[in-house]
Amino acid sequence: MLRLTAQGMHLCDGVTRREWLRLGSLGLGGLTLPTLLRARAEGAETGHPATAKSVIVLFNSGGMPQHETWDPKPEAPKEVRGDFGVISTKTPGLFVGELMPKLAQLTDRIAVIRSMVTGDNAHSTSGYQMLTGVPHVPLNRENAGPGKPNDWPSLNALVQALRPTRGGLPASIALPRKMANNNGQDPWPGTDAGFLGRKVDPWFLVCNPNEENFTMPGGEFLDGMAQARFDSRLSLMQQLRQPLDQLERQATITDYSNYQQQALELIAGGSARQAFDIEAESPETRERYTRTHYGQSVLLARRLIEAGVSLVQVQSVSEDKNRPNGGGWDTHTKHSESLKGWLMPTFDQVTSTLILDLEERGLLDETLVCMVTEFGHTPKFNKREGRDHWGRVFSIALAGGGIRGGIVHGASDRNAAEPALDPVQPCDYLATVFHCLGFAPDTIVHDVEGRPLPISRGKVLDGLLA
Repeated sequence: MLRLTAQGMHLCDGVTRREWLRLGSLGLGGLTLPTLLRARAEGAETGHPATAKSVIVLFNSGGMPQHETWDPKPEAPKEVRGDFGVISTKTPGLFVGELMPKLAQLTDRIAVIRSMVTGDNAHSTSGYQMLTGVPHVPLNRENAGPGKPNDWPSLNALVQALRPTRGGLPASIALPRKMANNNGQDPWPGTDAGFLGRKVDPWFLVCNPNEENFTMPGGEFLDGMAQARFDSRLSLMQQLRQPLDQLERQATITDYSNYQQQALELIAGGSARQAFDIEAESPETRERYTRTHYGQSVLLARRLIEAGVSLVQVQSVSEDKNRPNGGGWDTHTKHSESLKGWLMPTFDQVTSTLILDLEERGLLDETLVCMVTEFGHTPKFNKREGRDHWGRVFSIALAGGGIRGGIVHGASDRNAAEPALDPVQPCDYLATVFHCLGFAPDTIVHDVEGRPLPISRGKVLDGLLA
């Protein structure tokens, strides 16, 4: 079932604390859901057919190391290349880190970008770039404040604004936790709608689909209340609301009414409830995704895009806070131990399973899978057997949804320290995602003051397109 609290991951020397997902009352005797469920967004004109109906973003926050994943350097000194070797892949001439044996056999479906650059070594501000496509001002601002009204909107929020809701579900969902600063509470900047306004804030679910008897948000309410009682309270609420009809010209009242109605649709809607019924999956499928918090979150993402959600972002989550670095990707200590012991086996198994599962269901060609992070790790190890933050060059990968597999875009230098060929900015990556969704980068959205702004200032990476 959905929990109302969750732990944020340790990033650097942060203290992990419980993070609360605040749920707004619907006036139905204890029924709770996020009050800001999105209003149906206005559609936008597209300049070309979409190749992707849906997007799943696997965001491994903390920093995925380029050396041990997509950009190994076997000829570099050991203090650079690390403790692991390389393996051949399905793509002739392409080698990846040995800790990705399953993904190595799927590179014919994957495009690798080896020249991502943010130039920022702080989790929150480099993350802001990867989420919005815009450099944070200032750069290298660790624990930057949570999103402000004049922040650029995230990819999630823009999809929420550009795509209509389907099946009673929001167009964009992020789970199973919010991206938080080192205090475990304050969200990163760039995770919300920024200047687009609260009505298109993406919906964040703090949940653990690996829990026994997991259910959809609000599902425990309906399970414990007779339908007749629910209908009676709904009727009463509608009667009480009638005097407010004359006030609906006020934006806040109208917006709240819209959010409230969509919340009711989500709770009562059969298709939405089915999407969250992860126990409907076969035991074999659930095992393939691994019985972990992260693995079951990725499985839930697949179910949500099947139900009509346009974009689901899955944040990485620690399975054991007592491990080095809080069990996450921010491997300042015991880097190799962390990668081999738990990080890479889970990532390799879960991601390869998602790609194959989508393919088996006939969904890979219409679902874009993005394997991203906020930055990479330093070329050399530190004195604590770890690697530190590195935004000057790192790697990401894309698959499905109109992406041409079996290719590598860009290159880093001999130590994976600087871009050597075709550097890619976050705005270019996001422009490519928008292109696959059917939106040109110069598609215009309007901020809360009515000013027109393009959804991306980047260029589409045409070489990645099928």
